[in-house]
Amino acid sequence: MRIAVCDDDGADISRIRKLIAEYQISRKESIDCHYYTNSIDFLSELKGGEYDIVLLNVRMPGIGGMQAAQELRELDKNVRLVFVSASPEYAVESYSVGAYYYLLKPIEKASFFTLLDKIRGELSTQIEQGFILKSREEVVWIAFARLAYVEVIDKTLYFHLSEGAVREVNAALVDFERKLLSRPEFLKTHRSYLVNLSYIQAVENDCVVMKNGHKVPVSRRRRGQVQDIYMHFLHRAEAKGFVSAADKPGHFDGPWRILLVDDDPSERAVWADIMRSHGCIVKTADNGEDALRLAADGPCDCILLDVMLPGEDGFSICERFRKVMNIPIIFLSCLTETDKQVEGFAAGGIDYITKDTPAALFWAKVETHIRLAKAERTQLYYGPLILDLTRRRVQVEEKELSFTPIEFDILRYLSEHAGRIFTPEEIYNMIWGGRPWDGGQLVQMHMSRLRRKLEKAWEGHRFIEAVWGRGYRFVPPKQ
Repeated sequence: MRIAVCDDDGADISRIRKLIAEYQISRKESIDCHYYTNSIDFLSELKGGEYDIVLLNVRMPGIGGMQAAQELRELDKNVRLVFVSASPEYAVESYSVGAYYYLLKPIEKASFFTLLDKIRGELSTQIEQGFILKSREEVVWIAFARLAYVEVIDKTLYFHLSEGAVREVNAALVDFERKLLSRPEFLKTHRSYLVNLSYIQAVENDCVVMKNGHKVPVSRRRRGQVQDIYMHFLHRAEAKGFVSAADKPGHFDGPWRILLVDDDPSERAVWADIMRSHGCIVKTADNGEDALRLAADGPCDCILLDVMLPGEDGFSICERFRKVMNIPIIFLSCLTETDKQVEGFAAGGIDYITKDTPAALFWAKVETHIRLAKAERTQLYYGPLILDLTRRRVQVEEKELSFTPIEFDILRYLSEHAGRIFTPEEIYNMIWGGRPWDGGQLVQMHMSRLRRKLEKAWEGHRFIEAVWGRGYRFVPPKQ
């Protein structure tokens, strides 16, 4: 067995250590045990899947046991979580984060040994939580929790596992349907596909997108059923504390940020009011240099650019924008000549809207370009740093980094708002939603771990900068 113990009380850790040593001798059982005196150290080293049992003290300074358990569940949904406390008052709350057991201090030898015996028996019969598969090369045991999806191609079944391995077997899907569909986490999306709901990233109209980026088809007659079942699965998981706010579909949606560049104050007011009436956040500039500065200060979803500007004209400014960002740039001008419109497209504009365009058509074009750009974007590039939004992976100089789901979400959010300083409380609310503010310790732990990984991967630049007394901001490398 593999056990982790997290308790700030040295005397209690010493007692647990002695009990585990005695249990090993009496049962002739090999136990790999690790001890931590605070949640920060425990969570910082955690990757998920290392332990069969985690013993957590409920009341610890800083990040308490309940909060640590919520973090643990982000990484490991199957570990047996045992709370220890001198008081029974947290017993009911403990089961909201999937507690396996609740032990009262001082821990009694008899109850502790009974608990370990029970878990030891479950681990020895864990084969019941999977199935035997005779593939072309070998006979293997497949754990239900590791199976992401199954597909049929030319009378061959392909079992896709969570770590990327694929097992092939000559069989019919019907041979495994009953076994898999008897479990609540599996769903048939198509006559040739079965998926594990736990590994779905998003449900689209005609397919489900798995967390590895693969798109599994959904048949027309199953579309409504798949969406309903997946939403029910998410609500059920969230109720159990297994889904954070950052995992919810559409989490990164928000008001669009648009930069409007025009030297005519009355024109700026007209177009800005139209976009603000649709819920946009509009920043304005009356020349190219100010526009470049505003764009560098924070992210934009779209730039609207007049052609006739003081100093550099709009075409030149567009070319400069194109060297540092990849977002829709739309020319908005009173110049209607065809050659000017052609020049606008040549400079990198995605559209050319004349100022005699009706407001409804103007907004329809802007909205369409932003939506298409967001739908088509699958990767974010910041010099050597690449964020794969579909597969939720991070690479630095083509080397893949190991990031937790929360770390990825924090990095994505900060990078999409490059230059803006986020307070720890803003980051906390963005990731953990409605949980009570903990004073910043959870954010500090994740940011420290995230910054350390990035700095180790590429020493030439500090992607996330800590701004003393204010918070954190993402700093892309200079182009």
